[in-house]
Amino acid sequence: MRKPLFALCLLAGVIGAATPADARPMIVGGSDASETYSFMASLQNEAGNERCGASLISSEWLVTAAHCVSDRHTGDVLDPALTWVRIGAVDRTQGGERVQADKFVRHEKFDIALHYDIALVHLATPVTARPIGIGTAPVPGAAVRLLGWGKTCPTPGCGEAPVLLRELDTTIADASACGADFDPVRQLCTDNKSGTANACFGDSGGPAVVTDGGEWKLVGATSHGQTASCVEKAGIYTNVAAYSEWITRNS
Repeated sequence: MRKPLFALCLLAGVIGAATPADARPMIVGGSDASETYSFMASLQNEAGNERCGASLISSEWLVTAAHCVSDRHTGDVLDPALTWVRIGAVDRTQGGERVQADKFVRHEKFDIALHYDIALVHLATPVTARPIGIGTAPVPGAAVRLLGWGKTCPTPGCGEAPVLLRELDTTIADASACGADFDPVRQLCTDNKSGTANACFGDSGGPAVVTDGGEWKLVGATSHGQTASCVEKAGIYTNVAAYSEWITRNS
């Protein structure tokens, strides 16, 4: 059963307005980042408060979730001038490169039920950080790593978000674990490790990555979960690989 408007729409955004449903997933049951990911980005307001995660795919473009650039009240695309991006830092409050956004490109079919939950963020100034390439969609059972600065506890209002980046190694689950509304072509289902770990409140838009030839490749962007407790069921990611042509056409 899919419950994006309740399960993951509980924390208000801080950049201009909240997401369509305040959907802000987080890493639960993970650990501190084991390395600095040059492509990892935090979407923030001018004061440095984080809204969502994102992934650098070129010197001036990032991939994130469509709900991260949407106003929850009107459904309109937010003003990109209100968004700053910190890239290539483990600490979301310092380090890396911090650049202002100047354009959002939201998928034209995105809706409040979080279908087609993907968007592009253009930077006002190119950065020097190394971007990540887009990989091939992983199959059920494949290893995948989730990254984010979201909360480390599984229910709304349960605590503060960490300052340091977190990571979780898990696997791709079978589509049957993600409910009847799950789209196996455009979405990825991430295993919740028997109810102990997953992405949830705070990580929206952040990456799911795999290793390929000794390098990280981007395969997913955090979209939403299925219940108010983030670890209760498998998580749902946008399958970034499925949107490769859309990304090329719009960036």
